[in-house]
Amino acid sequence: MSGTPFTAPIVQTPGMGPTKDPNLQMFQTVQESCVFKSVLSGGIGFLAGGVFGMFMASIDWNANEEYLRMTTRQQLRQTMRDMGTRSYSTAKNLAVVGTIYSASECVIEGYRAKNDVYNSISAGCFTGGALAARAGPQAALAGCAGFAAFSAAIDYFMMER
Repeated sequence: MSGTPFTAPIVQTPGMGPTKDPNLQMFQTVQESCVFKSVLSGGIGFLAGGVFGMFMASIDWNANEEYLRMTTRQQLRQTMRDMGTRSYSTAKNLAVVGTIYSASECVIEGYRAKNDVYNSISAGCFTGGALAARAGPQAALAGCAGFAAFSAAIDYFMMER
């Protein structure tokens, strides 16, 4: 970007060439903000969690005696209610994980002014520790180590491709 304080800066967009459009510059600034990235990750986590929860509820055959004595209509109603409950619960959980991870990675990247694997490992450690903090310091340490290792493995796998 270049420009003087009295003119709109030139924004370089891939494939389009430079532009002085202030609306485009504002849109790019918003997209690069940590708040936008966190909200987007939380939303995608909610959607993915909803689909995953629905799938997991559909393959859980919890057919006890009471369930087997129900009519087909009652069984369908019970199954749909269970799928909705599980889907919503999983969606909320993945939204929280996505939001915390994305926000912490963005803040760490901004603080370090680097984009490397250590940002995702640190964000994983923070996320795992934050999610397990209620269970005590040992659980927070285990959550930190586990989520950091998972983040490192995902980064390694993604960089290999």
